Amino acid sequence: MNETPSDIRTEIADLGEFGLIDHLTKLFIPTNTSTVKSIGDDSAVLNPENKHVVITTDMMVEGVHFDLAYFPLKHLGYKAIVSNLSDVYAMNAIPVQVTVSISVSNRYSVEALEVLYEGIRLACESYQVDLVGGDTTASLRGLVISVTAIGIQEAEKICYRNGAKPGDHIYVSGELGASYLGLQLLEREKQIYLSNPGIQPDLENQKYLIGKFLKPEAQRETIDWLEKAGIIPHAMIDLSDGLSSDLMHICKQSQCGAEIEESLIPINEQTKWMALKFHMDPLTCALNGGEDYELLLCVSPQDSDKVRMFPGLIYIGQIKESAFGVQLKSNSNNLHPLKAQGWVHF
Repeated sequence: MNETPSDIRTEIADLGEFGLIDHLTKLFIPTNTSTVKSIGDDSAVLNPENKHVVITTDMMVEGVHFDLAYFPLKHLGYKAIVSNLSDVYAMNAIPVQVTVSISVSNRYSVEALEVLYEGIRLACESYQVDLVGGDTTASLRGLVISVTAIGIQEAEKICYRNGAKPGDHIYVSGELGASYLGLQLLEREKQIYLSNPGIQPDLENQKYLIGKFLKPEAQRETIDWLEKAGIIPHAMIDLSDGLSSDLMHICKQSQCGAEIEESLIPINEQTKWMALKFHMDPLTCALNGGEDYELLLCVSPQDSDKVRMFPGLIYIGQIKESAFGVQLKSNSNNLHPLKAQGWVHF
């Protein structure tokens, strides 16, 4: 928590629960017309304007989902919001509100939480969502962040995981595997530091990889483009657990198979280079790394020509009948069954 000035420390107990909430949220100004009442009452009041409401919740636990040895609190607050907004975009919905609850130990000062909430505020402003509530409570150990994101969309435009059809074309919204390699680089430097605190970390100027892990972005531009193009994907999911695992979620719920092609999976050159340096297969990192927060879309072949016009969307394969299974076509044209080897939550 080196982001907190060393000569300033305000104890959370000095403010109390409601004083802390007021202090941390005083700069959050609602901007969405669907936000009738935000922070300051017993509940928020929302007006969804006759649209369907999409709700998602995620929790981040210190020592499980993040390590403050290398995760700046401002980046953590930003990522906590963005990772939830990504789930809303994966439903082809527009996020409009969030709630943030934290459980925090007395190891943290008010100043440390200010830095965390600055990242939260930056994400809210960037994605035009309103913070409308939450809770704070004491923790015996460490920090827990729970975010609930609320989105809205017309009923007929919402995308589910169970709508993929044989023949659909599969697209992803960007390059894969970088976040995982960024994490590996940070973990390497942490272990070196623990064994010899006198050695300065060497992140090898890998701003792209580190940034993809510490400060990911949700795919709002993709959703905006689909709306303008009049395209509603048959199915969609955000790539948080890894391409292989998340594609299998689509296939399981849609009762179908899929074939993706090794040569088409987008991997950045920096990702390839770092994977080889760690003696890893770049393809394995792209398939199973997770936390890329790109979108995987299954679209009708009739819409595919339009989709290809959007430079951010990359074709990687097709949906098949369920009997085909979920397989990867290698560069040598051999088929290999995919295995779900991404993030395991328990």
